[in-house]
Amino acid sequence: MTCPHGALSINDSKINWQADICQQCDTCLQTCTLNASPMTLHYSVEQILAVMTKHSAFLTGVTVSGGEATQQLPFIIALFKAIKQQPQLKHLTCFIDSNGYLSQTGWLKVMDYMDGAMIDLKAWSAETALSLTGKNNQQVLETIALLAKHNKLYELRLLFIPNITDYLENIDALSVLLAAFPESVRIKINAFQTHGVKGIAKDWQSAQQQEIEFFAKQLSERGVKNIHLPSVYL
Repeated sequence: MTCPHGALSINDSKINWQADICQQCDTCLQTCTLNASPMTLHYSVEQILAVMTKHSAFLTGVTVSGGEATQQLPFIIALFKAIKQQPQLKHLTCFIDSNGYLSQTGWLKVMDYMDGAMIDLKAWSAETALSLTGKNNQQVLETIALLAKHNKLYELRLLFIPNITDYLENIDALSVLLAAFPESVRIKINAFQTHGVKGIAKDWQSAQQQEIEFFAKQLSERGVKNIHLPSVYL
């Protein structure tokens, strides 16, 4: 096996990861041609609740992320519903970190149990989104509109990639969308960096601080508020 520490084995054609042996060297991640991680654990809702209850004094909220967390929507609904019913945990906020491709039907199923969502908008036009992600972004825009309508949009994240993303070319239309949000919605600009990136993206240009600040200024001048910039540029 790939792991130099012997933390990986194959049982019944399935990869078994032993967390107590793993040294977090990431050799397996660098080797896998599918960019998949074997470092996963299976939990039931009851098991997660037990862990959360043990550490509840140090928790203020729960965020499910991924991968794409909404691919396990029934589990999320069961978890959030259980959290809201537990006396020791019901004070915790429940958030979803998502790419926004969940259907409106899916969002409506979880809406009553979540406090908010953080959504990634990786491009403005469908064409640019398709070239970056392999999908157009119509569903993402519909998700954003739905969550904003129900006051469940906590944060919208914009990934700025110089000469790749098309925000500046569509700054007026983008600003109309963002300025219509309640001021409580965070607009977070993420600066693309090549550190740790694989594939064709490793040759893309890293976003510089002055580029991010210029982008933020263009948004602000068009009425967009609650803009958050990166605290660190690599």
